[in-house]
Amino acid sequence: MSKVAFIGAGNMNRAIIIGLIDNGVSPSDVIVSNPSPAKREALASEFGIEQTASNIEAASFADTIILGVKPHLIADVCRELAEQIDVSTKCFISVAAGCTVAQIQTALGDKYPVIRTMPNTPSQLGLGMTGIYPSPEVSEEQKQLADKLMAAVGKVTWLETEADIDKIIAVSGSGPAYFFLFMEAMEQQALALGFSAQAARELVQQTALGAAHMVKENDIAISQLRENVTSKGGTTQAALNAFYQGELPQLVTKAMNSALHRAREMAQNN
Repeated sequence: MSKVAFIGAGNMNRAIIIGLIDNGVSPSDVIVSNPSPAKREALASEFGIEQTASNIEAASFADTIILGVKPHLIADVCRELAEQIDVSTKCFISVAAGCTVAQIQTALGDKYPVIRTMPNTPSQLGLGMTGIYPSPEVSEEQKQLADKLMAAVGKVTWLETEADIDKIIAVSGSGPAYFFLFMEAMEQQALALGFSAQAARELVQQTALGAAHMVKENDIAISQLRENVTSKGGTTQAALNAFYQGELPQLVTKAMNSALHRAREMAQNN
């Protein structure tokens, strides 16, 4: 595997580093740069990887550069690298929303290989879902490396168009928060019904975990799984009727379209 530089020491970069090391990548082939000594030194101490305060040093070390900084900082980082070193032989992988291939390539000064990825927070547990889009300049070898990087933290799906990245954000990128909100509401009602805080959380989290596993382990439609647990005239039907009366399916559609619209706005504003 080629050498990999992580620009930024945030949660997503940390998750990918953990996945790589757990999958047998040599720590000596990985470097992280970050202005905070505490963050980068903690990663170096825990995983044995290289660390530096200099983005230039990190990028010079590596063939593949993971851009794990805030979206509004990516262009500045890329310009800094392009001004100081030869970036023509390197592949840049972004894990941030709202910064397009064209914007990254403009900052780099030419149409160099750029891969956009959109992972989600469960990647921190190795249970992520990541959408990947490569620019036309990306080689097959670079695609394979990107696949290995993101598969180290979960499942991956390759996208046909860059516009699909915004759609991924609306589904799986922002998706965990949708489930957290629903679980939060269930937990609050469980508390109102008299369960202890510990019991309420356990009831909700185990129910959600079990439901997710039933979807994963059964090759049947999710709608059929719902029907299988819904007896006509029973308690589940009563609850679902309340959801339908509140137009929950339409509300989910509205929420996801709002996320999609905001993702497109962010790309235009960067």
